[in-house]
Amino acid sequence: MDMASRVRMQPVRSRANATTLELFFDLVFVFALTQVTEFMAHDLTWHGMLRGLLILGMLWWSWTGYAWLFNMVRADEGLVRAVLFAAMAAMFLIALTIPEAFHDGPGGFNGPIVLALCYFFFRLMHLALFWIAGRDDAGLRRQLVRFAPAMAGGTLLLLAASQLRGGPQTGMWALALLIDYGGTFIAGAAGWRLRSAQHFAERHGLILIVALGESIVAIGIGIAGLPISWPIVTAAALGLTIAAVMWWAYFDVTALLAEHALSSEPEETRPKLAWDAFSFLHLPLMLGVVLASLGLKKVLQYVSGVAQHDLGDALTGIGLFALYGGTALYLLAHVAFKLRAIHTFSVARFVTALVVLALIPVAWQIPALVALLILTGTLVLFIAIETTKYAVERDLIRHSSEQSP
Repeated sequence: MDMASRVRMQPVRSRANATTLELFFDLVFVFALTQVTEFMAHDLTWHGMLRGLLILGMLWWSWTGYAWLFNMVRADEGLVRAVLFAAMAAMFLIALTIPEAFHDGPGGFNGPIVLALCYFFFRLMHLALFWIAGRDDAGLRRQLVRFAPAMAGGTLLLLAASQLRGGPQTGMWALALLIDYGGTFIAGAAGWRLRSAQHFAERHGLILIVALGESIVAIGIGIAGLPISWPIVTAAALGLTIAAVMWWAYFDVTALLAEHALSSEPEETRPKLAWDAFSFLHLPLMLGVVLASLGLKKVLQYVSGVAQHDLGDALTGIGLFALYGGTALYLLAHVAFKLRAIHTFSVARFVTALVVLALIPVAWQIPALVALLILTGTLVLFIAIETTKYAVERDLIRHSSEQSP
C-alpha cells in the first residue's frame, strides 16, 4: 500500500468554511507578527525595517501556501491533522527565532540556521501534502514540479544567508524571497486548484484580522505596566480607532464583493484571480498593518515617557514613516486589490492615501499625540465620506449577502 492510499484526505466542499484547526494554526502567526513588530522596534533603522519586512514576506509566503493546500483538503481530517501540528511546531520555532534571524545570540543553537532549517521543514511538509493530495490530478502535480525549484531555491538561499553578516546577508534574504515569489509567479496559476472561493476568501480575511489584532496587541504591550494617564488613554483610543477603520475598509463591503467576484470567476481562470488578488496583493495589506502597528507602538512610548520623550515631542524618523506610510500603503493596497478583484478603482482610498503621505512633513513638526489625532481624523473622515456616498449600494450589497445561501 503506497503513502497516497494510507493518508486519508477529505476534499473541501465548494461552500466550505474555515475549520477551527485552521484558526488554531493562525494563532501561531499572531505570535510571529508580534515578534516582527518587536524586531523592528528593537532595531529602529532603515536597515532594521527592511529586515523586518523581509521576515514578514517569508511568513506570508509560508502562510499562503497552506491556505491553498487546505482549500483542497480539510485540515482537520486524517494524518493531515498530525502533519499540520508538526508544521505549526516548525512555525512556532521560526517565530521564537525571529529576534536572532540575522544575528546569532550568545549560547544555544545558531539562530539563523535554526530559522532556515525550520522554514525548510515547514515548506517541505506543505509540498509533500500537496503532492499526496494531487495523486489523481496530473495537472496539479505538473504545477507542483514547476513550483518546487523556486521553493527549494528560496529556502536554500536562506540557509546560505545564515553564514553571512550585514548587507550581504540582507541581500541574500531579498534574493531568496525574489526567487520564491518570482518563481511561483513565472510558473503561473493554471495548474493550481481552487475548490472553494468562499473558504479561500474567508481564510484571507481571517489572517488580516490576525494582523489587525496584532496592532491592538502592540498598543497594549506599549503601555503594559504603566500608570494610566489621559495621554495614554487618548493615544490608545486613537490607535484602536485606526485599527477599526482598517477593519471597516476591508470587511464592511470590499471583502463581500471580492468573495463574490472570486466565486463568479470561471473555474479555469479562478486560480489566477486568487493568486493575484489574495496571495500577492494581500501582502502589502499585511505590510501596511504591521508598519502602522510599529508606528502606534512608538507613539505610545512617546506619550507615556518610556522613550525618554515628553508630551510635546514630535514623532520623527522611522516611527513617523511607519505610522503614516504604513497606513497609506494599506489604502493603496486596497486600491490595487479592488481593481484586480472587482475591477473598480477606488478614488476615495487613493486620494486619502496621497493626503496621508502629504501630511508627513506636517506631522514631523507637531507633538506625536497630535500627529496621531490628525491621522485618525483623516481616516475617520474618509470612511464617513465613502460610507455616506455609497450608502444605498452598501446597503444592497450587505443585505443581499446576508440573504444569500
